[in-house]
Amino acid sequence: MGISIWQLLIILVIVLLLFGAKRLRNVGSDLGSAVKGFKKSMQDESETPAQIEKREGETVEGESVPDKEKDKS
Repeated sequence: MGISIWQLLIILVIVLLLFGAKRLRNVGSDLGSAVKGFKKSMQDESETPAQIEKREGETVEGESVPDKEKDKS
């Protein structure tokens, strides 16, 4: 049949009792930040290669490590 409004309210009360309002607020804000970051990464992915080349200051410097040295550590 489905979940009625009373069942949802009972679930909400149980969750509030288990975690508390403050912790749920923190979880909600963390979830919102994650969704915002996901949307931003999806928007960045839609950039054309020409737009990506125009961006400056994103150079990563480092050394390459041969495969043999990776296995030793």
